[in-house]
Amino acid sequence: MPVLETPSTYAEKLAEYDAGMQALVAEIRGVTVPAATGASNMGRRSFLKKAVFAGGGLALLFTLDTRRARAAEGEAPEPHAETTTLNAFVRIAPDNTVTLYSKGPEIGQGIKTAFALIIAEELDADWKTVVVEQAPVNPKVYGSQSAGGSTSIPRGWDQLRQAGATARAMLIGAAAKQWGVPAAECTASESVVTHKPSGRRLTYGAVATAAAKEEVPDAKTLPLKARADYKLMGKRIGGVDNAKIVTGKPIFGIDVQMPGMVYANYTKCPAIGGKVKSANLDEIRKLPGVVDAFLLDGTGNPAEVMPGVAIIGQNTWAVFKAKAALKVEWDETGASQDSLTAAAAKAKEISAKPPTPQTNTGDVDAAFASGAKVVEASYEYAMVSHQQLEPENSTGWWHDGVMELWTPSQTADRGISQVAKLLGIAEEKVTIHQMRAGGGFGRRLSNDYLCEAAAIAMKVKGPVKLQWMREDDFAYDFFRAPGFHYLKGAVDKSGKLTAFQNHLVSFTAGGDRPVSGGGRSNNSFPTDMAPSTRYAVSLMPLKIPCGSMRAPTDNTQMWVAGSFLHELSVAAGRDHVEFLLEWINRPLAPVEAGRGGEGRIGFDPKRAAGVLKLAAEKAGWGKKLSPGQGMGIAFSFAYGGHVAEAVELSVDEKKKITIHNIVAVADIGPVVNMSSAENQVQGGIIDGLSTVMGLEIEVEKGRIQQTNFDGYPILRMKAAPKVEVHFIQSDFRPSGLGEPCLPPLAPALGNAIFAATGQRVRTMPFKRAGYSI
Repeated sequence: MPVLETPSTYAEKLAEYDAGMQALVAEIRGVTVPAATGASNMGRRSFLKKAVFAGGGLALLFTLDTRRARAAEGEAPEPHAETTTLNAFVRIAPDNTVTLYSKGPEIGQGIKTAFALIIAEELDADWKTVVVEQAPVNPKVYGSQSAGGSTSIPRGWDQLRQAGATARAMLIGAAAKQWGVPAAECTASESVVTHKPSGRRLTYGAVATAAAKEEVPDAKTLPLKARADYKLMGKRIGGVDNAKIVTGKPIFGIDVQMPGMVYANYTKCPAIGGKVKSANLDEIRKLPGVVDAFLLDGTGNPAEVMPGVAIIGQNTWAVFKAKAALKVEWDETGASQDSLTAAAAKAKEISAKPPTPQTNTGDVDAAFASGAKVVEASYEYAMVSHQQLEPENSTGWWHDGVMELWTPSQTADRGISQVAKLLGIAEEKVTIHQMRAGGGFGRRLSNDYLCEAAAIAMKVKGPVKLQWMREDDFAYDFFRAPGFHYLKGAVDKSGKLTAFQNHLVSFTAGGDRPVSGGGRSNNSFPTDMAPSTRYAVSLMPLKIPCGSMRAPTDNTQMWVAGSFLHELSVAAGRDHVEFLLEWINRPLAPVEAGRGGEGRIGFDPKRAAGVLKLAAEKAGWGKKLSPGQGMGIAFSFAYGGHVAEAVELSVDEKKKITIHNIVAVADIGPVVNMSSAENQVQGGIIDGLSTVMGLEIEVEKGRIQQTNFDGYPILRMKAAPKVEVHFIQSDFRPSGLGEPCLPPLAPALGNAIFAATGQRVRTMPFKRAGYSI
């Protein structure tokens, strides 16, 4: 086995990982979707090399005319050719079955169905005969195959529509030639081409072989459907894997089975950064069902392979039993000694001496001095674990000089280069199969479990499945970073916001860069929060790895922003919806050059006001409520989506909350699949409610204190609230929906509690203040 790289320092490797994660999040948050580019007019020879004939059927592979793609075909590259960013694969069989390949990972967000719907809409395919398969992981062919930041649909929107439209044009062209008529006289619908004047019809399956001989048209010349013409998109379509899921078919990473497969678990130091001094490997190897046990030095990078002990067995039960008997002496010289209790005390101390502001616009001090009302408050939020229901796993098999892997990763495409570098082999020697993931929420943007499986597989003859225990998931997550905000705001005599100050105390793995998810978000805290605005950030050291969690930074900072805006509107004696509408429609400062608008790309005050007004209307904002009842509302622009949510609840004398209704209104452009969209909003709200109310990770001496769900009470089904979902469908470019629906829940909930009780909740989870559901 190749020697795995040893880092010079733990902090250096963690900083390297964090920089990479932040770069990914920056890419995600910027939503800088490339300009529409069409399929290449590859020429007959090139195209035929990409057409696969099977029993008279047709397989179309649409690819950009790129330097890399053409060079791979042995053709002379064109000057100034773009890099590969798009491939969509459509297969049509003689029996008229249309197989569509989804290039993105399905993590429960419905993208496997959505991608197929986008292609099928422009293809005019009969959905009843469509079969959807997972595409191979091959970024050189498909471009980005990651899922995160609600970017799957925005990135694929033009590309997938063009793929469907191109195939449709070729099918129509082939049918027209067979009939000897102009293509303009032909139409397509439900996988059938029709010659309108004569009424002649040909199924896609009947004309597919001839279509393969058509020149591939330039997709940019093909008209795409208007929203009013959609036949599939916007309707409620069941998930293509639903039947397999409810009948227990093996489609998840945890389900992988192969002949001769063995099983593995990997034990690491409970304090991140620790190394193995010794372990009772001889005793472990003698235990029933155990095949082997060995040490791995790892790379020292938490996103790859940390030092630890691998146990290989005939089944997971034998491996888990052996893990319980494992005795390891750890060298914790360079390991984490983090304590979040100590960090909270340190943050309060730091807040008294804010550093030089990063942003200082207007005359903040003068605005505070002249303010009719000045409000000061501090907010803090806990570290949180992802806890997707499927524990981490991957299956690896080193054979014939190739590392073959099966994984539920959100970034399997990035995993190819990671594994190649880890093992010291060429990327062409790494093959990864994308499995469905049992949840992700950002956790599976990291590929540590994939890298561990690869490293273990190099030492095992035959396929081996690495299976984490739930306790492993808790101990070695990439957590949502905790944070502390010290705020001050002022309103003038007319009740308008005039000054805003925020001092964020967060964490760093080294240097002046915040940990992933621990920085300042200009989605919920734009640079023009008020005419006079001041921001400052202080960082404390943290070795516990942090990473992206559903709506990174916005999942916490929108709670702070939305709650503090309500504090200011209350101080001003104004209706909160009126106050928010005025704030939404304030003049926006110019976008700073070279910074991508800091997530503000796509923000539209009219769309923002639209969702807020409709949410207020549907919730009955302003209606008379009984004593102990309250309603709160909040707005968020996050990851391209404009969303407002209102919460109506009551609170009893023991601070037990009963939620009567939650109204959510979203404008994310055209909805691809109404069923999935509604599920995403409902799921995001329930996820947010669970996190806001009771979830917290505690850290002492570098060790995660919660080990399973008994100490981490996720929301139970009986506590799930009624959620009413509305969409304002627009003709804007679509955004994703996994992230935008979560951030408004926390401030709306906190504002509702204040309306019911007069008490402000400034610490998350709310259980710290004694509240429960």
